Amino acid sequence: MTLEEILRWRDMAEHTGVQFKERVTKENKSEVAAEMVAMSNTRGGMVVVGIDDKTGRLNPLSYKETQEVTALLGNLATDNVIPSILVDIENVPADGGVLVVATIKQGLNKPYHDNNGVVWVKQGADKRKVFDNSELIVMLADNGQMYPDTLPVRGTSIKDLNMEVVKEYLAKRFAPVFSLQNISADELHKMSAEEVAKAIGAEQTVENILKNVGLVLADGTLTVAAVVLMGEYPQRWLPVFTARCISYIGNSIGGTEFRDKSGSDADGNAVHLYKFIMTFLMRNLRRKQVEEDFNSPGELEVSTTTLSEVVVNCILHRSYAADSPLRIFIFDNRIEIHSPGLLPQGITVEDATHGVSVPRNKLLFSNGIHLLPYTGAGSGLTRALLYTPNIKFENDERLKEFVVTIWRDSDAESSEVYDRVHDRAYDRVGEDKPLIQNELFRGGAAVEKTDDRASGVVYDRVPYRLLEPIQKNIIQYCSVPRSARDILEHINYKYHPDAIAKMIKPLLSMGYLELTIPDRPNSPKQKYRKKLK
Repeated sequence: MTLEEILRWRDMAEHTGVQFKERVTKENKSEVAAEMVAMSNTRGGMVVVGIDDKTGRLNPLSYKETQEVTALLGNLATDNVIPSILVDIENVPADGGVLVVATIKQGLNKPYHDNNGVVWVKQGADKRKVFDNSELIVMLADNGQMYPDTLPVRGTSIKDLNMEVVKEYLAKRFAPVFSLQNISADELHKMSAEEVAKAIGAEQTVENILKNVGLVLADGTLTVAAVVLMGEYPQRWLPVFTARCISYIGNSIGGTEFRDKSGSDADGNAVHLYKFIMTFLMRNLRRKQVEEDFNSPGELEVSTTTLSEVVVNCILHRSYAADSPLRIFIFDNRIEIHSPGLLPQGITVEDATHGVSVPRNKLLFSNGIHLLPYTGAGSGLTRALLYTPNIKFENDERLKEFVVTIWRDSDAESSEVYDRVHDRAYDRVGEDKPLIQNELFRGGAAVEKTDDRASGVVYDRVPYRLLEPIQKNIIQYCSVPRSARDILEHINYKYHPDAIAKMIKPLLSMGYLELTIPDRPNSPKQKYRKKLK
């Protein structure tokens, strides 16, 4: 430490990491101890003694004062910060005396408090008291003293789980057991969740198995991990477990023009949320045409592997103590994915991108592997970088978020209307399923056959709640009559007969849209409107 460095800090005034005190005495020692507590609970910092914090004027300490201050600082770290901390004290020569610099590291035993029991944290150049229990939970989670995903969700029981998701979890987790019994995937698909449990062990039940793996507590209450992974409607208890997805026109988060905005369709368990976010990303990103055939799907501008790894990482590793949703923004020049919570204490961005894995949510991480596409080896961000080098990871201290930025092709003309991957329904992301097959909606959904007499194609009548978000978007847009061109421009599709056939005709034949001139289907003045029941 040099005087020149201290003077540079002085010239920048006090901030989160540096505090100035002209003197430390018995009269102001409680205030200095509170600063030590706040720094230990945040990201560490330094207290520089010998500089007036109001004017920045240097007032170096004498030899005797230096001895008294260093002893007092050491005593404060031991007696007035609970639990005690180690403080590194350095004496820096200055004209007329010494400046004392006390360096406080970020603590490993948060939350720290003073001897009055008050927990302090830094807030800019100042400090504040902590009263919110959720903030204390974040501190405990940061240093591995507790895991929010293991906490009970009061008022829940096994009845609040989606049994189809539970069945899928059991089928994958205990796949070796079913293999030994020669039970095929088709047979498992036809069985109930309780029947699958009994196939694992004659005396087993779904609840007992989930208790054994830690997802359900002894009294039958669900954990946060169980609600997140398998809940029928997790947002009833965990309203922040959702995603806000917005595709902007332009490059500013303050923009007021949008290509696509998500609504409550993001609500659901982790499996649903993963599919929802991936579908949103894939329908709002450009596809590069690599074949001459107009109907070929093209190549997505960002690797789906990269998108999948980042989305899974955000769902599994976000802070469930933080009171905010996942946020996914698409701009003309970039994609931003904001995950609540910083990286776990002691892990840097460089560590994370080189495969160092310290799961914040251990129960969620160890069980989610049977429902979400990841390896569990901590290599997700490394793999994302491999497929998409033009990606940035940031531990945003100000927003308390982990932010992933993926830069889009700078040569692309952002003013162009983008082609989107709206012409497919997805059972699982990455598996193309023609819309007319509607395999997305198998498994008990009420389906009716409808006949498009104009084309002779038979479509499945899909319940509105199970339609793709883009289909719901079209229907709501047609609350007033719209031309085919208007509709396609609204969903950022090029105007083309094939696009009309894929995006509009199925909704017309299923009875969600109707013609404004039904006796003249090919009229140039033809429009489509939402059909009222």
